Amino acid sequence: MPIANSHNATLHYEVIDQLPPWQKGAGTILFHHGMGTNSQIWNAWLPRLIDRYRIVKFDIRGHGRSSWPGPGLPLTLQTFCDDVLAVADAAGLEQFHYVGESLGGTTGLALGLRRPDRLLTLTASNCAHLGSAIEAVEDFREYIARHGMKAWSARMMQGRFHEDATPPEMRRWYEEIQTATDPELVLKIREVLVGGDLTADLAAMTLPVLLMNGDASPFIPIAMMADMHSRLPNSRLQIFAHAKHGLPVSHSAQCSQVLRVFLTEQGY
Repeated sequence: MPIANSHNATLHYEVIDQLPPWQKGAGTILFHHGMGTNSQIWNAWLPRLIDRYRIVKFDIRGHGRSSWPGPGLPLTLQTFCDDVLAVADAAGLEQFHYVGESLGGTTGLALGLRRPDRLLTLTASNCAHLGSAIEAVEDFREYIARHGMKAWSARMMQGRFHEDATPPEMRRWYEEIQTATDPELVLKIREVLVGGDLTADLAAMTLPVLLMNGDASPFIPIAMMADMHSRLPNSRLQIFAHAKHGLPVSHSAQCSQVLRVFLTEQGY
């Protein structure tokens, strides 16, 4: 498994290239998942994309197979942006289509503002540009300290999925992955997200942007995504019915199809 190094973390990534050698393709899509999961959440997206696009997906620091140097080192939104560029550089990507969910979506917005030369398009799902507007995360530290990660993960599952929207085996997998996440890393990521504010800069982003959100996320209200859409001059917003914060997993078929249409309309 290839690795990239960034800020004392080892990041495991995967390159999926099933294009025929005579087919140029329409660029590479780099996927960035959110807190408490790993890069496997994108697997169900691939069947609708791999005939036209090269894929790079990675486990973010402290998740899946990637390391985290621990709570002693600072963690910022810039750290996550640098991680993306480290993976892109290791995979030989000068430019790429970026897809991120939750933390990954916010990281993509920051990356699009700071290094627009590296991105062809930006897709951001269930994410925030204004951290203070994120809902239902205020008591994470107290709740984890009192009840532990297993209880926190079970509560998060209620915010991620309608029970009838995902199969039981998927829910068990997701809950186990969340439970295994280092609680200090969860809290640090929460601080990064809640402390962020990209609002004033969004109008300067000229990249084509696709925004996606569920109609019932308890963390990212539709009003926040609509505000983001209104501030981005070259964006479109897609709201998915009967979807919570786990939209990219519960609605993988629909999301990947919307992404494909979006990229095709941009000429890729």
